[in-house]
Amino acid sequence: MKRGTTAVYGAGFLQGAAFVLIPALGTTLRSAPYDMSNTTYGLLYFPEIIGAILAALTAGSVHGRLGSAGLFRLGVLCNAIAMGLLVTASFTHGFTIIVLLLAETFLLGIGFGLTNAAINRAASLLFAGAAAAAVTILNAVIGGATAISPIILAGFQTVLTWDTWPAVLLTLWLGLMLLPQAGDSESNEQGGVGAWRRSMLPFAVGVMIYAICEGSFGSWANVLVSVDRHLPAATGALALSVFWGGMTIARFGLGAIPDHLIHRRIAYLLAPLGMAACFFIIPQLQAAAGLLVAFTAAGVACGIYYPYSMAYGIAAHPQEGTQMAGLLVGALMVGEGIGSFGLGPLQQLISLGNIYTWSALWALPLLWLAWWNSRAPKKTA
Repeated sequence: MKRGTTAVYGAGFLQGAAFVLIPALGTTLRSAPYDMSNTTYGLLYFPEIIGAILAALTAGSVHGRLGSAGLFRLGVLCNAIAMGLLVTASFTHGFTIIVLLLAETFLLGIGFGLTNAAINRAASLLFAGAAAAAVTILNAVIGGATAISPIILAGFQTVLTWDTWPAVLLTLWLGLMLLPQAGDSESNEQGGVGAWRRSMLPFAVGVMIYAICEGSFGSWANVLVSVDRHLPAATGALALSVFWGGMTIARFGLGAIPDHLIHRRIAYLLAPLGMAACFFIIPQLQAAAGLLVAFTAAGVACGIYYPYSMAYGIAAHPQEGTQMAGLLVGALMVGEGIGSFGLGPLQQLISLGNIYTWSALWALPLLWLAWWNSRAPKKTA
């Protein structure tokens, strides 16, 4: 294995496992002895999103000052401190735990932005001949960890205490800094204000729109199934699980297929059409089996648009790769926020089913941007 591979993919797993902890602790934090209100609990997400966006957008500047290893270690350190704050918060209650968790989510957001920019860039360099596959598998690892981390947390909570899993993650984050790091393959890479290019915007817009679609599926699958369709709560939870499961399986499957056996640009162009079909079909379904199959298909359709955008974006901007990766991580978080939170107030004007139906139109800009972003790069002198 190439130097730094274990650190890159290990960080991907830990990032996915850590990022989902606050959502997984929702019931615990709103129960005794913490007794958070829904408003207070919802407030915890805002520092995380803000921190991730700020860190992602400044990743290129940090890389220019500290290099790729320094960027990676700073992101790892922020994640480790966040896990330490989460463990400390478990022993408090009232105003103290709110302050600690706000600080924890902010640092976790910063760690998410810096670490994701570093590891997506590193994956594309470690396997430069198969960058799209390497980045896709990396994001499959992140998604897989996101899926299994709540299960591990629940297991520790049953046998010991819930803060045991964050403590384990804290130890693993610190141990990650002892592993060999991926070197700076691009010694003349640019960062900061001078690294911004207008040609980066189509990639960022594509990722943001994609993330709105992902957030619409991922954040509202449970509500549509268990509330709008009046099906059991377990069925709604399962709809959410199969969506993320379908996404993870698609990323592993398409990432593992050798480049000579798959035309990745065609797969990239087909993804928006698959998302549109799911948006249109899901509101027409009533039975649990059909909804579960449709949300699984939605996860598969969403699987490769973001990692392929990342791979194409970095390939198109080799001298600003870290800045490009950071910009796309920030765009992902903005889109996720719109798709997750924006649909709530919108439902005062239009039903969730109608929102899904109209969301099929997102396929138009996504398809055009996928075509534009995947064009062969022009040769330069």
